[in-house]
Amino acid sequence: MITAEQPQISAGFRWLETVDEAFEVMLAAVERAQRTIRLEVYIYRASPIGEAFRDAFIRALRRGVKVWVLVDALGSVSLSDKFWEPFIEAGGEMRWFNPLKLRRLGFRDHRKMLVIDEEIGFVGGYNIAPEYQGDGVSKGWHDLGLKVPAELAQPLAASFDRQFRLADVRFRRFMRLRRSDVRQQVTTSEGELFINGPGRGPNLMINSIKNDLNSSRRIWIISAYFLPPRHLRRSLVRLARQGRDVRILLPGKSDVALSQYAARFLYHGLLRAGVKIYEYEPQILHTKMFLFDNAVYVGSANMDKRSLYMNYELLVRVQKPGLLTDAAVFFTDALERSKPVALHDWHRARSFWSKLREQWSYFVLSKLDPYVSELQLKLSKDIPHARPPEKAQP
Repeated sequence: MITAEQPQISAGFRWLETVDEAFEVMLAAVERAQRTIRLEVYIYRASPIGEAFRDAFIRALRRGVKVWVLVDALGSVSLSDKFWEPFIEAGGEMRWFNPLKLRRLGFRDHRKMLVIDEEIGFVGGYNIAPEYQGDGVSKGWHDLGLKVPAELAQPLAASFDRQFRLADVRFRRFMRLRRSDVRQQVTTSEGELFINGPGRGPNLMINSIKNDLNSSRRIWIISAYFLPPRHLRRSLVRLARQGRDVRILLPGKSDVALSQYAARFLYHGLLRAGVKIYEYEPQILHTKMFLFDNAVYVGSANMDKRSLYMNYELLVRVQKPGLLTDAAVFFTDALERSKPVALHDWHRARSFWSKLREQWSYFVLSKLDPYVSELQLKLSKDIPHARPPEKAQP
């Protein structure tokens, strides 16, 4: 129901700098939807905020709006079919992406998007779960979203439609992902959309990030999970040694301890090269933002191997000066609440067991996880590829 207190949904871009703000604006957009709603998330929890979105979807369905929901089967493993019964009874469609099977367990839909009427889109790092709620300082996880205009909302909707069909067992088309086209780049007048997934062939997302990285003096990265492939680490080291402004903001508190330990294994080499590393202290940091001289990336992908090679992910790249200025302010505000990591102190502070734990975590996530995923990719014939059927709509 639309009330006077609901925020206005203006056209164009808008940064959503807290999850509370994001959820408020997203729910208001759902209440105003006239034709279609598409939601895709990795984690959806049965919770007050989960119920708020579900109930808003039901109200939209009763207005004649078509609503589709896609959630990852592993990320939302605690969510039951029963939660969605009122939504389905009202005419909504909900699907689980990649139901749990051992031979393809590692390939997850980590994307987060909401698209309203193919005119307004939302991308970012947050899921529909109560732990995200707050301002990221006094309460809730630190995260970031971006509202995008129709020029980007339309390819987001098309990407959702492809992913939604992949989750439908009636249209299961199986082939080896190394022959698929899961990696796409869509260029519009307002920005670029990068769609990534497991497979082989050119990785357009990585190529674009690396091009911006190499051509920039400002290289500011926020990543909830940080384990970039070796070629990106070498670029960061080389550019820092050249005097570029390389800053990396990582979590001081993490929801995935193994990932944090693995990232810390890399600190010494990066710090020694002149990379500035900070750890965000107030709350868990879950933000994904890569800011360069002339472009900023935001979406679901972290700067780690799983996001860049194994998961289904998306990033939006925009070059508008005003958005870049606001992104820089967002970054520096977060730095003020973060602790800088000094090379000398870092080397002295860690015990033998801490170093061993970090080395083992790095091995598991940097070597073992990609190896197992590559093996699954070679052996499995039933991982869905991303070439869409002829019919464009769900």
